[in-house]
Amino acid sequence: MTNMATYKERLMEFQEFLDADQIDIDRLRKLTFRVGCPDECGIRSKVWKLLLGYLPVNSSEWISHLQKQRAAYSQFVDEVVLQPGTTQCENNRTDVTLEDHPLNPHPDSKWSQYFQDNEMLVQIDKDCRRLCPGLAFFQNPSKHSLDILINSPSRFETLRQRVEHSMLKAQTVSKNWVGINIAMNKPVKRLNDDAAVLEEGQEAHWEVVERILFVYAKLNPGQGYVQGMNEIIGPIYYTMCLDTDTSNIGYSEADTFWCFTNLMSEIRDNFIKHLDDSACGIGERMDKFMRMLKEKDTSLWLKLQEQDLKPQYYAFRWITLLLSQEFELPDVLRLWDSLFSDSQRFEFLISVCCAMLSLVRDDLLKGDFSSNMKLVQKYPTMDIHLILGKAVELAGLR
Repeated sequence: MTNMATYKERLMEFQEFLDADQIDIDRLRKLTFRVGCPDECGIRSKVWKLLLGYLPVNSSEWISHLQKQRAAYSQFVDEVVLQPGTTQCENNRTDVTLEDHPLNPHPDSKWSQYFQDNEMLVQIDKDCRRLCPGLAFFQNPSKHSLDILINSPSRFETLRQRVEHSMLKAQTVSKNWVGINIAMNKPVKRLNDDAAVLEEGQEAHWEVVERILFVYAKLNPGQGYVQGMNEIIGPIYYTMCLDTDTSNIGYSEADTFWCFTNLMSEIRDNFIKHLDDSACGIGERMDKFMRMLKEKDTSLWLKLQEQDLKPQYYAFRWITLLLSQEFELPDVLRLWDSLFSDSQRFEFLISVCCAMLSLVRDDLLKGDFSSNMKLVQKYPTMDIHLILGKAVELAGLR
């Protein structure tokens, strides 16, 4: 009863914060960091929107702000997902391929860009199909897909169709170059080997995530899509979909896009290879992690140095993906409550990484290189609250 009472008190405390006319963002950060968001009532969705800067702190502005942002995302989808060479004029489809032919060799040709985009899209598709493989959610049909894309096949080419066409084209090219007999005998992996593709008129949640990532990549050409972004967006989309607030139902795709975009603006340097060794790149983040470990546990640091167990072997993934691959999704959500509410955004992540090593230090100190490599690359199941508690201790936040 005590635990239930405590949980209800926590639920009410969050509700009071979120019902205020002006959100006290500093106090909300402290509360979220300390106890994490309740899973009910769409509280985590709303808190993350605030912590990631998607919602303004003045709650009276929420309705107009959300309407504006959601409409903007719909416009992005219109502009990015429509096949080049096809324009929409009221309800009539107008063919403009005479002006921009698919064989046009000019690099600025819309068709040239379309074919380049397909290469990126195939990679996004491959990554999204295996998103959270232990969770059935992403394979299930979405109840709130964009109707304009799902139920209007005569007007729009869906991303699913683009991927299918791209893969068929690749197979044809292979036959032309390699020889038809060899190509015919070579087994071709079907699209639905990794994830079931639903009937026409339906799309799985992973397909919605695929569309968001494609739109994001197109709007950020300097960065584009990098493998691993699918692991960052997955927990955000899952959280938005669980929101039971009637004003948010049906808008999980748009809200995920904006939350993901805001989050990427803070961690994008981790995904840009030429910045790896810069002061703002992933290399510096791993160095900071090692410096903290050396300060907090010199014996363990020396052991890893002696074995040449470099942070690149494990901490690169830990830091870049915000530990989304090391724990089950419910634990990732609780972890991200604290990471997003960190006033020194993602400094606490370094403390969490140190805590993870600290909690398995005995095994690391007596293990050889091979066993230790396996240990850090497949971190053992552990209570996330124990890890967070240790991280708070190491960060001196008690």
